[in-house]
Amino acid sequence: MVQVGAYRTRDDAWPAQAALAAAGIQSMLQADDAGGAYPFDLTGAARLLVDEADAEDAVAVLSQRPTANRKARRRPAEPGS
Repeated sequence: MVQVGAYRTRDDAWPAQAALAAAGIQSMLQADDAGGAYPFDLTGAARLLVDEADAEDAVAVLSQRPTANRKARRRPAEPGS
């Protein structure tokens, strides 16, 4: 299995996983969120994995999505907030 996407949470990754399923590409999510018990990922990303043979097609499918492969990053607070 190879990673084709990284998302802030499992919920953020599900639409991408659905897009892959619609394209006939099997995938799995790997997230350190206690099986979804916590609304955040403890390691920083919910990873979307596919078989190596499907990786190129998966990347093409995901690149067509408006929020393709987005992983939220921590940003410093704005001054005055």
